[in-house]
Amino acid sequence: MASSAIYETAFDEDVQDESNQCPECDGRVTTNVAETVCEECGLVLEDERIDHGPEWRSFSDDEQNRERTGAPLTATRHDRGLSTKIGNNVEAASGQFAGRKRRRLARMRREHSRSRFRSKAEQILAHGLGEIRRLTSALGLSKALGEQACSLFRSAQNEDILRGRSVEAMAAASVYGACRCLGLSRTLDDVASVARVAQSRVRSSYQAMNVELGLPAKPVEPTAFVPRLASALDVTDSIRQRARTLARAAQEAEVTVGVQPSGFAAACLYKACHKHGWLVSQREVAEVADSSPPTIRTHRDALDELDV
Repeated sequence: MASSAIYETAFDEDVQDESNQCPECDGRVTTNVAETVCEECGLVLEDERIDHGPEWRSFSDDEQNRERTGAPLTATRHDRGLSTKIGNNVEAASGQFAGRKRRRLARMRREHSRSRFRSKAEQILAHGLGEIRRLTSALGLSKALGEQACSLFRSAQNEDILRGRSVEAMAAASVYGACRCLGLSRTLDDVASVARVAQSRVRSSYQAMNVELGLPAKPVEPTAFVPRLASALDVTDSIRQRARTLARAAQEAEVTVGVQPSGFAAACLYKACHKHGWLVSQREVAEVADSSPPTIRTHRDALDELDV
C-alpha cells in the first residue's frame, strides 16, 4: 500500500492562518472551545489553546476581589512569606466543635508552629527580622527601607557576624545601616532610643557590619536635618527656607566637612531664627538636635564668616 507524507504542503501548525479554509483540502474550518477542526477531512489545526490571560481565582462568595496569586515574596520574613498558618477557627472558638475536635486542632496548631523553623539559624533569623519590623514601625520608616535592613541582617548572618553579638543589637545596626546607605536623616541616637539594647552595643555592631560587609554608607548632609528640627521647634516656613539656604551654602563652601550634621543644621536654624526675629535660645535648639550650646556657637561663628 502506497503511503504519502501527512503534510504534503509543508503546513506548520504553529503558524496561525487567518483564512477559514483548511490548508489540506480547502474545506470549512470550525472552532469550538477545545480545538479547531476541518469539517471535511477532520484535520485538527489547533488543540488545547493556551490562555495567556490572568489565571484569577476567587475562593470567596464574591467575585469582585479576585487575585491571581497569593502574597508576594518579601525579605522581611525568614521564609520569604511562603509559610502558612493554622489560625483559630471561628467555629471552634464559638463552641460548635466537640472537645476532642478542638483539642486535635490545638495540637495541630502547636506542632505546625514548632515546625516553622528547620534549624536554630532560621529561628534566630526570624527573631531578628521581627525586631527589624518593630524598629522600622517605631521610627516610621518605609517598607523598602525595612526590606533593605532585613537583607543586611541576612548578609550579616551569612558572614557569621552575629557570633558573640545579640540579635537585638544587630537588628538595630541593620536599620541604622540601611538609613545610612539611603542617606536618611536618622542618627544613631534615634535608632538606639527605640532599641532594646544600649547605644554602645548598637554602635559596635554597626562598626563590625560596616567593616565586614563594606556598606556603601552615604554622608548625611545638614540640609536633611533642617526639616526635622524645624518641625520640632515649630518655626515658620520662611525660617526653614533660610536655614536650608545657609546649610546649602555651607556645604558648597565645604564648611560642613567633619562636623556633626544635626548640630550644624541646628546652628543654621538658630541663625535663621535670629535673622527673622524669632526668639529661641541656644539650649532649646541644642536639645532638639541632641547637641550642646558650645557646638551651636561654634557653627554659628563659622556661618558668620560665610556672610550669606
